[in-house]
Amino acid sequence: MSGYGPHGSSLRDLARLRDTRRSRVSSYDRSGGNADWLPLRAGQSASLADINGAGSVNHVWITCAPEVPPSADSTDNDFLRKLVLRAYWDGSDHPSVNVPLGDFFGIGHARTKNFSSLPLQMSPEDGKAFNCWFPMPFADGARFEIVNECDEMEVRFYYYIDYEEFDSLEDGLGRFHSCWNHATPTSTLPDPAGHSNEEFLFGGKNTTGGDNYVILDATGRGHYVGCVLNITNTRHTSQWNWYGEGDDMIFVDGEPWPPRIHGTGTEDYFNTAWCPTQEYESLYHGLTLPGGPNWSGQISTYRFHIEDPITFTRSIRMTIEHGHDNHRSDALSSIAYWYSDRTDDVITLAPVDDRLPRIS
Repeated sequence: MSGYGPHGSSLRDLARLRDTRRSRVSSYDRSGGNADWLPLRAGQSASLADINGAGSVNHVWITCAPEVPPSADSTDNDFLRKLVLRAYWDGSDHPSVNVPLGDFFGIGHARTKNFSSLPLQMSPEDGKAFNCWFPMPFADGARFEIVNECDEMEVRFYYYIDYEEFDSLEDGLGRFHSCWNHATPTSTLPDPAGHSNEEFLFGGKNTTGGDNYVILDATGRGHYVGCVLNITNTRHTSQWNWYGEGDDMIFVDGEPWPPRIHGTGTEDYFNTAWCPTQEYESLYHGLTLPGGPNWSGQISTYRFHIEDPITFTRSIRMTIEHGHDNHRSDALSSIAYWYSDRTDDVITLAPVDDRLPRIS
């Protein structure tokens, strides 16, 4: 087949014959032995794949483990935040994917657990097998690399990058992007001296969205296809301590407040309800880490816009309040996923010390 083609992923469409060429780059032992991993030393960058021509990456599988397990007091225990995955399209010098490895596959806080969604999965044992099925088309080459920013740890790194080769790629296909962000927001209302707990959680009015937490701020033409939001509840109180009154506000093409896409609460955007405390996973949304008693500790939740991508022609700013009217000062981090007509985006990633997860 000359290009990406009309083929979908439904069971009914599997019977349709196709002419693409399937290929793979993996970490298999080139000597024919069983050392099927890439040894990744501390401070090392390594190329995972350098693919020529046109095609589409259809599946990425990765697992990794320390060569020597870190001690309890090791600074490298959070190695899934210290390994950086990058992907480049069409010969660009700028990565369109520039993210901590663990977060990219659907759960933050440098943690793993078994969960299943349509585009991303962490699989047994204990979620240490990472899978991605986001399609990643390219017209003139694709390049993947991994960077080990640990202080001392060497990692055994196993991977498959499965892709189709095309004669050419037709117009109209965006390039896959992913970025990571984080913040410990400064609340606008003291916690909660001089205010009741109810006023702290529900008081005030946000009529600009200017202080919202930013999940994605991108330019170009494309569509936003989802995110993972990670929250560490840093407010320690015996009072009702729900973290999620913040509304999602998605500003498309520079529109003013209120945007056309304005939500009603954090759990509502992630398609759950009533201050959830239960683990849940599905094709398009889930709550993989619900936190502890009174919503304490670490939370991780995802929403994928597979059936309902949010399109933009010039720009998109995907934001969410950190508590109603941005009153809360929890530690937040996030991964965003989108497709764009650009490959020259400058996607920065915070220094490794700033990426370390908060415990409480």
